[in-house]
Parts: sequence; structure tokens; C-alpha cells
Amino acid sequence: MAPEQSFSLSIHAMNRAFRRFAHLIAAVCLAGSFLIVLAYQLSDPGLVLWPAAVPHVITIILLLVLDRRPSRVAAAAYLGVGAAGLYLSSVILMQRLPAVSSTDAYVLDLVVVALTLVAGSGQQARRTVLWTLGGYLGGTAATLLAALHSGVRQELDRGTLLVVVGVVAVVLTAAITRPRRAHAAPQLDRAAIDERVSELRYRIEFKAAALMHDTVLNHLAAVAHSDTGELSPRLRRAIERDLEVLIGEEWLADPSPEVDARARADWRNSSLYAAVGEARSRSLTIDLSGDLAAVGRLDRERDAAVGLAVAQCLVNVEKHAGVDRVELVVVGSAEEVSVMVIDSGRGFVVEGVAADRLGLRQSVRGRIEAVGGDVHVWSTPGRGTSVVIRVPAGSGLPGEADGGGHD
Repeated sequence: MAPEQSFSLSIHAMNRAFRRFAHLIAAVCLAGSFLIVLAYQLSDPGLVLWPAAVPHVITIILLLVLDRRPSRVAAAAYLGVGAAGLYLSSVILMQRLPAVSSTDAYVLDLVVVALTLVAGSGQQARRTVLWTLGGYLGGTAATLLAALHSGVRQELDRGTLLVVVGVVAVVLTAAITRPRRAHAAPQLDRAAIDERVSELRYRIEFKAAALMHDTVLNHLAAVAHSDTGELSPRLRRAIERDLEVLIGEEWLADPSPEVDARARADWRNSSLYAAVGEARSRSLTIDLSGDLAAVGRLDRERDAAVGLAVAQCLVNVEKHAGVDRVELVVVGSAEEVSVMVIDSGRGFVVEGVAADRLGLRQSVRGRIEAVGGDVHVWSTPGRGTSVVIRVPAGSGLPGEADGGGHD
């Protein structure tokens, strides 16, 4: 969207908000005057004052129409009918209610304020000011004519005049500062775009670093530990597959949420199952337990993050734990899914992990935190390591399909 269009939309939204606020205050004033008339009527049933409240109802209805469908016709009808209704109400109250002995009675001033807050139908400041002055003059003229007809004292109400001055001041201030806001709007839009680009760049760099660690560095370690001579067919295929991923651009795309959720409900279609199968192909014994079908509650992005994070945990067991057996437990609830990777190997001091060791810090913790989860690691030298990965349950179907239970 162009900056000019964005600024135009913001101006339109501000004008609409101002009009809605003015109409809300006008409705409160009309309702207040209506309730005051009813209160006088109930306090002295002998006085026939209820006809003075009927025009208020009609004016409120016209105000609702003006607020829902603003137009010049609706604004003119609101002011014309409202002023005529105010004249009738003023005549009735001035002739039958001793408390209304002048034109500045608050029961009448509230209606004048409501007419002043018509707020017009256009977006130009000049039109809004003209509608405001028209509402004030129409309401004031109605009370003055009623006073002449009823023979009561005529006084200028300063409160309604202050309302007019306030509305005009707000409208003119907004009109004067509009060029400055128009100049600042493109800069704000550019800042928002730059922030979004920076966020996308960070996500791509993070994903690239994690992918490089999961592929290149792990394969280099596998090559270093393999027997001399030609690589095994399995390792060669794995390296070729990961090189194709790195060369291609599929890894740049965010996972689509429109995935077959019923297929994901079977844990054998999950990234976690693939990670377990790949580790088993490297002769790592994995004991599975818990609610394996719970991984079907994860959306595609979290499913991929959990699978890759667990794969890195299993690689860490092979490389550092000194054991060939690991336990993997899945626990699920309606809110989250937890995966625990437990080994009885060498263990290590968690606080002593070097900053340049990216496996646990980036490929596991960073990847899970990027999808709204968290990772907890407990390890003691000589007693093994436990890694707990927790992620919020996504939009996948509950795992009641085939594939649950133990393997």
C-alpha cells in the first residue's frame, strides 16, 4: 500500500472516530434531558410534561440514523427535526414547569449541546465547523423563540458556547497539523517495513544456521567417525539428500497451515518418527513410551521443529554420551505436547557448555523457542542427561488415529 493511501486511510479513520465520539456524547445529552423530563413528570404527576420528552425520542432515532449512514440529508434532518422538537419541548416546559424560567435551563442546554455535536457528514474541517455552528445556532434559536412565545427570561448559556469553541478548536487543530502528519506518515510506514524486513532476515538467518548445523556439521562428524575408505551407501544418500535441501529454496518457505491434519494425527507421518527412524538406522537403540499420537496435535511448523530438535538430541547422544541406548517419552495434553530424551551416558555440566557449541543452543533450544516452546536440560557428569522439549499444541486433530501407544 502506498504511503499516500495509508495516510488517507488513517485520516478517514480519525474522522470517523471523531464523529462517533461526538455522536456518543450527543446521545448521552439527549438521554439525560429525556430522563430529567421524566423525573419532573414522576415527581409531580399533575403536571403534563411527558409530551416534552417525545421529541427527544425522535431526535435520538435520527441521531442513530446519522451515525450509521452519515450524509448531508441525514445531518440536515437531525438538525431540522431536532431544533423543531427542542422548540416544542421548550414551550411545554417553560409554560408548565416553574423550574424552567429562562433559556439557560440545563434540561434545554443538553439538547442544544446534542445538536452542536452533529459533526456533519464530510471529512473537511470547514464543513465540520459549519455543521457545528449550524447545530448551535439552530438549538439556540429554538430556545429563544420558545422564550419569546412563553414570555420567560432570555439568557445566553456560556456552557454550550464553550462546547462550540472546543469542537471548533479540535477540528481546526487537526486541519492545521494534517500536513505535518502527512509528512511523517511515509517515515512511519518505512520504519514499520524496515522492522518487518529485519524480522524476516533474522528468521531466515536463524533457520539457515540451524539447517547448516543439522546437515553439514553432523555429516562432517559422521565422516570423521566412519571407517576409512569409501563412504557407506546410507551416509552417501543422506549427504546427497541434505545437499539438495541446501541448494534448493524449499527451506525458505514457511510451512503452510493448510496441511492434511488427519495424516499428521498418525505419529508415523510426523517429523519425530522420521528422526527416530534415522537415528535407529545409525544403530542407536531408542525405547519409545508415552502418548506417541500426541504429536498429531502439533501444527506443521511445530511438528518440524520438534522432529529436528529431537534429531539433534539423538545426535548429541551418539557423539557425546558414550551410550547406544536412549529413552524417548511423549506426553500430551490439550494445551501442549512434551517430548523427553533421556540417556544414562557421561553427562555434562550444563553451565559449562561453550558458546560456540551450536547443537543444544541453536538447533534445539533456539528452534523450539522460535515456535513458542521451551527446552529444559538436566545433566550430571557420570549420571546422564535429560532434555524436555515442550511446545504448544497446534491446530492438528487430536491423536486418536492409528499409530498411538507404544512402539
